[in-house]
Amino acid sequence: MTFNSHQSFYIMKKSYLYLSGIIFLVSITLSSCKKFDYYQINPNTPTQADPSLELANIEQTAFATITTEASLATRQLVYAQSSSTTQNYGWQRADFSYKNIAQVVKMEQEAARIGKPNYKYLGKFFRSYYIVGMTLTFGDVPYAQAMQALNNNFSDGALRPVYDAQEDIYLQVLNDLKLASDSLSASGGTINNDIIYNGDITQWKKAINTFSLRVLMSLSKKEANTKLNIKQRFNDIVSNPSKYPLLTSNDDNAKLTYYDIVGNRYPYNNNNSLKTDYYLDDSFVKMLKDLKDPRLFVYATQTPNSVTAGLSPKDFNAYTGLIGSAPVADNVQKMTTGNASAINRRYAYDAVNEPSVAIGYPELQFILAEAVARGWITGDINKFYTGGIRSAMLFSRYKGDLAYTLDDIETYLKQPAVTLQSGTLLPQVIMQRYINTFMNTGWQSFYEQRRTGFPTFETAGAGILNGGKIPKRWMYPTAELNNNGVNVDNAIKRQYPGGDDINGVMWLLQ
Repeated sequence: MTFNSHQSFYIMKKSYLYLSGIIFLVSITLSSCKKFDYYQINPNTPTQADPSLELANIEQTAFATITTEASLATRQLVYAQSSSTTQNYGWQRADFSYKNIAQVVKMEQEAARIGKPNYKYLGKFFRSYYIVGMTLTFGDVPYAQAMQALNNNFSDGALRPVYDAQEDIYLQVLNDLKLASDSLSASGGTINNDIIYNGDITQWKKAINTFSLRVLMSLSKKEANTKLNIKQRFNDIVSNPSKYPLLTSNDDNAKLTYYDIVGNRYPYNNNNSLKTDYYLDDSFVKMLKDLKDPRLFVYATQTPNSVTAGLSPKDFNAYTGLIGSAPVADNVQKMTTGNASAINRRYAYDAVNEPSVAIGYPELQFILAEAVARGWITGDINKFYTGGIRSAMLFSRYKGDLAYTLDDIETYLKQPAVTLQSGTLLPQVIMQRYINTFMNTGWQSFYEQRRTGFPTFETAGAGILNGGKIPKRWMYPTAELNNNGVNVDNAIKRQYPGGDDINGVMWLLQ
């Protein structure tokens, strides 16, 4: 797929529909059924289904986190075919994801109908997962009244829902995640058709609790908020592993595994654009070279010039990137002279490649390390930090020893440039969390940089848009302005004095 100036963040959300449109269609459908149900029931077409039939589709959609767009926005990749609004920070609007939440609600309703509550509690998690993604994207979004509509309440308020304050959304999410973890149990029924954990309740608890810690850490600027009680909630999870188990290794990762089967291959397998148009960003290459990080060898290919010169693919001098903020012509010139490193061939040529990770063990270790650095918990920060790096490198060790060995990992960890220093704890932890996200985990690296300021994304080139600034959010969908104008206008005025602007600073970041 080729991305150009007219394609950006929206591509990763291409299946999302606007809330008002979904509610309108559902309301018409259901009201018609109420009037004419006697004549419209087809005994050969089931209108009810086991919740397990919804689960696999929900998992496939929710955990598909691999997108070049996030890598462009976070200065890991450069698109060299034409100007990219994502890469140059000129994006505008994104879409809501209520279509996906509606599918979760359907699973919950079917679970209630047949008495299988475990699907209901998984639904609590998936609802939270989606709404967190939405509020990170926009700021305030409809939630409480929107859920009423999705649960078949078609009052005027539900059809044109008010926008919930971000603080209230997070409070509901944290409570729902706790309820989900507390309530999943063997007595809640077998979880079938589960392509993530094969119905293992303990594994789901680990993923939900780890996601809870991610959500809590995303609220670090609000640690003094007594309504959310962030540090206490964080401690409650970490200090009680028997009640709130966490991921213990890469084997526990919440991930989609790919297979060399039609419909199940790596999402960029045989993608012509990825074969020719994507290069590593020079700032990312320099970061890895400065750290002598062997992941560079599995993320990138050496430059054509270095191949001609006879350099080894394990020679750091064999790699150079393009400038993400530069004009396209400048990057094309550097690329055509053979002095730029393309993305590693495995991303386009290996049908299996690596899993799509939604919630991973390395990220958990970096979250715990940051929590120690912030004084939220006690513990050995170096153990969490090195544990995160080691597991991240094991995950990326493409096809065993092909790129780097286990000894290479230990050598890397012993370098002075990698060892934690007392004055730079947070930047080092966040930087390693950032490196771990290459071509995985969706937009987490962007959100983390937005929250912490690390690493610095360069914006000095002449190709940059938005006045050289990195956007803080996306503007609300056009359909909301057309169909729910009063409520979206109130939400904009409440949050953003300058209007519905990509540079508006949401409550979460204040």
